[in-house]
Amino acid sequence: MFSSERENSSKPVKYGELIVLGCNGSLPGGDRGRRRSRFSLFERPSANGVKPSTTHTCSPQAAKVISKNSQHSVSYTLSWSEAVVVEYTDDNETDMFQIGRSTENPIDIVVTETAGGRHGNSPMRPLQSTVSRFACRIVCDRTPPYTARVYAAGFDCSRNIFLGEKAAKWRTFDGQMDGLTTNGVLLMQPARGSKPAVWREISVCGNVFTLRDTTSPQDRGKQVKDESPVLLDGSLIDLCGVTLLWRSVEGLSRSPTAGHLEALRLRLNAARPQCPVLLSTLAFPSLDGPRPRRPWVYLTCGHVHGYHPWQGRGIAYKQQRREAGRDRGERGGETERSTEEEAEAVRGERECPLCRSRGPYVPLTLGRVSDVYVDAESPSHAFVPCGHVCSERTAEHWSKTPLKRGTNIFHPACPFCLGQLKRDRPYVRLIFQGPLD
Repeated sequence: MFSSERENSSKPVKYGELIVLGCNGSLPGGDRGRRRSRFSLFERPSANGVKPSTTHTCSPQAAKVISKNSQHSVSYTLSWSEAVVVEYTDDNETDMFQIGRSTENPIDIVVTETAGGRHGNSPMRPLQSTVSRFACRIVCDRTPPYTARVYAAGFDCSRNIFLGEKAAKWRTFDGQMDGLTTNGVLLMQPARGSKPAVWREISVCGNVFTLRDTTSPQDRGKQVKDESPVLLDGSLIDLCGVTLLWRSVEGLSRSPTAGHLEALRLRLNAARPQCPVLLSTLAFPSLDGPRPRRPWVYLTCGHVHGYHPWQGRGIAYKQQRREAGRDRGERGGETERSTEEEAEAVRGERECPLCRSRGPYVPLTLGRVSDVYVDAESPSHAFVPCGHVCSERTAEHWSKTPLKRGTNIFHPACPFCLGQLKRDRPYVRLIFQGPLD
């Protein structure tokens, strides 16, 4: 479907790629069929795009009859007695790709929720999905410069998009209809010069709006007329439970490849970083390799170790303070300082044996999705608190990029696991101990 070649060409035109954030390279159980962690969109053998054609104003019953024909259509229910059906006709100049949770044939790209804050490749599906079955569609021009645009909602098995009476919908100034989906399709364009990156909502017709007030979801935001749904290299699409990154062909040509990241991993291991406590050589494992020498880091200071039993004023210190507390209790009570220190120990903080700073102690995991890197420099920094490793500029970029969490809350998050980053220090520079010989 995506890699199908044109009838008279050995190499199809590539429009770009979509990357699912939070998977670190692969979905649990592997990438299979239409359910993948990344998708390459190629020109189809034959155009399948559609464009608005005839508009009918009728009763909801008549709207159902019209929408059951072989043409694509969008149905807007205005009241119990009035509906508007916009029929779509074939567009030989565009290709359409549909995205959603449904596994039915109209959906080209099947996506499900990715839950932030978990280590490794562990997206977790909630009990009730928030991703729409037919969430959105991407329409690409078949002629240069192969512009790609995103639109809210996708056509179902009956080739219909249905907006019920409670959905946000309205008549435009020229008498046409438009609307928003229940869960919303959000778009963030990359920052350009002095213009910051902000989240917008995209309508069924591809118009751009400010975000809705969550207390009145049936009201649309303010239309932003000088912005468009055209996807740029680095655009983010949020489907209320999954976030997609769009990379253009030109942008991909400037990005590191998976082979380059593997070469950087081997270079890190060739430097033979040492654990200062056990004096053993550390190594970042390959994707399927063993992990006994995996590096760990103290997130407060950035000192890299192997996993070791040194606790500092951790578990052992906690026991010492308890015993000391019982002695002081017999003499009249504990001090406020001892209570705070024991609380820190209970939270799992450990003391770095090199600098005595205290904080979380976590394993390091290389970020393996080359498309989220903004440069090809060596992995030198780790996100806090998840421990995913990437280049400094990449860490800085994502620490300033708010991703959606929940209904309408946005926080910077690790692109490899979607774990929320610490606000005061979202990433830390790694400090490796060289070999003693």
